[in-house]
Amino acid sequence: MGVRMRPLRNLAVATIAAPLAWTSTYAVDYPTRPVRIIVGFAVGSSVDLPARLLAQRFTERLGRPFIVENRGGAGGNLAAEAVARGSKDGHTLLLATNAIANAAAMGASYDPVKDFAPIIVIATGPQMLVAHPSLNVDNLVQLIALAKKHPDQITYGGGTGFTMTGLAGVLLNSMANIKLRHIPYPGSAPGLVDLLAGRIDLLFAPALAVRSHVERGQLKAIATTSAARASVAPDVPTMAEAGVPGYELSLWYGLVGPGGMPREAIDMLSRVANEALKSSDIIEPLRAQGIDPVGGTAEEFARFIEREAEKMARMAKLGGLAK
Repeated sequence: MGVRMRPLRNLAVATIAAPLAWTSTYAVDYPTRPVRIIVGFAVGSSVDLPARLLAQRFTERLGRPFIVENRGGAGGNLAAEAVARGSKDGHTLLLATNAIANAAAMGASYDPVKDFAPIIVIATGPQMLVAHPSLNVDNLVQLIALAKKHPDQITYGGGTGFTMTGLAGVLLNSMANIKLRHIPYPGSAPGLVDLLAGRIDLLFAPALAVRSHVERGQLKAIATTSAARASVAPDVPTMAEAGVPGYELSLWYGLVGPGGMPREAIDMLSRVANEALKSSDIIEPLRAQGIDPVGGTAEEFARFIEREAEKMARMAKLGGLAK
């Protein structure tokens, strides 16, 4: 089962446990004081949990307190701007999400590629496309065929504006050359109510939020939007597997610093985080929230952010949200 988690209220500043031997192999003197991990969303949010789990592990391994600071506002933009424009010494970090690529596509003041130093992709939160049984489709190939016969008649629920659940349908329409009609909702919950009642045909929602309805036979799982199958729904194929090669659109969580922070600090944080993401006391609470751990190198994350920025810019145009 692994080491038991401390209560969340204690995760921000964990007990320092004999870190000096572990860090002595590094030439760089980092960190030299407490490190802040800025989260652009509220305490208790899905973005907050990965930050607090890693803060605990960094504190234990690196010998200085890593403190989570929640700084909400403007969909995470205020936090992102503060880190992008802040000190480059690596003592202020950002728990980043899709929001940095989304905001840049909509004209934010920062560049998600140039203004941040990628450290690690922490996890992804897959969405699932589910259908009401009355639509009479069992898989994505059938859905695409039906949509081509009835353009603009099949409805899907998704978020308003430049949100992942709203953009999921925009991307599917573009890549499959179909025309599903978007019914916007302020969140997944009201969309799910309408889907269960048969008032809409499809819904893009977090996989964890709809899994139980699929298991009870109230909804049909069509596909997940992630690159790999979701741990909460391993029997459900990805969009790419189901018939739209190259489709990928999930909420992601990553750790970044300001552009220009020391490479030695990036490497140190990446090493500790990758080690943490292999331990059950990190994996289990993430998966309990429908989030799948990822990990990897800083270079891989840098390439990922570049692809995400390009994708979001293209999606903003497709969705009529940018020129």
